Amino acid sequence: MNQPVSDATYNVTADELRQFIEQYEHLEAEKKDVTEQQKEIMAEAKARGYDTKVMRKIIALRKRDKDDIAEEEAVLEMYKAALGMS
Repeated sequence: MNQPVSDATYNVTADELRQFIEQYEHLEAEKKDVTEQQKEIMAEAKARGYDTKVMRKIIALRKRDKDDIAEEEAVLEMYKAALGMS
């Protein structure tokens, strides 16, 4: 009598597992599409004369906390001054 309950539990677990895997795979496909769109945007910007390396740095800076950026810039200036670069 335990066997049918066990099979039912296994089927539900297998269905749930399959659902998680398919959702993950769907997100992977979406991520690939988004990455391709980002490449296209950068290619268009480069074709119009923008420096995409600098654009990527700006994008990275916009993600960071302003206080962290200010602290890093202050340390950078201090190091540059110590090396006679400023």
